[in-house]
Amino acid sequence: MTNAAERTTPGSGDLRRGDFDRPRLERLARELRPRAFAFVGKEAYRGLFGERPELGPQERTLLPATGLFVLPSTSPANAAVPYPERLRWFRELRAWLEPERREAVRALIFDTDGRVLLCRFVNRVTGAAWWGTPGGGIEAGESAEAALRRELREETGLEPAEVGPVVFRDEVVLPWQGRLLRQANAFYLVRAASHEPGPTVDLELESVDGLRWWTLRELEELPAGELAPPQLVEVLRGLARVPSRP
Repeated sequence: MTNAAERTTPGSGDLRRGDFDRPRLERLARELRPRAFAFVGKEAYRGLFGERPELGPQERTLLPATGLFVLPSTSPANAAVPYPERLRWFRELRAWLEPERREAVRALIFDTDGRVLLCRFVNRVTGAAWWGTPGGGIEAGESAEAALRRELREETGLEPAEVGPVVFRDEVVLPWQGRLLRQANAFYLVRAASHEPGPTVDLELESVDGLRWWTLRELEELPAGELAPPQLVEVLRGLARVPSRP
């Protein structure tokens, strides 16, 4: 438990923008890595982010990995919201904090020059951006390979002749468009000849706004936090030493 604003006032209307310390909250997110912050009252959220929220989960995140949820104020001054309604939102929070399980497939795509193809993901609310591997969730009735081929075709226009083995796995809890997901990722090795990447569907709903081939040296120079997963360079470094099939 912590404060959105340190100064005590007769009411939330007496607080000023300068009373809210957003850098402090971001520092807590980096140090403690919480699954989410829940704000007790809309004013705490509005003071920090300068926007009026609806109750419930928010599309905005705090840094890439911390979700945000807004509860009704428990202050007696909020008498217009009856106790059963407040209780309902706290129960909604409890249910939301249990992440939805999602099985996903991703591709580590190398071209003949040893470059790797990555997508640029953007948080549509905050503008925060990072680079990650093409891929996505497995739909009902799909095999892992069929899901990967579909994702590659949609996101990059690539239709590989062969899908290689799974070379890396991870599991992350992440906020995504107002949901909390526990995503299990299987990363497949894919070799490709020269390919000019281009999506075959509108990627705006997927929050993807760019595709690019990267050398390992270029990725090593990216600032921390701009790659997902964080150990991607280490994984690619190991794969770059694996010879391609004749």
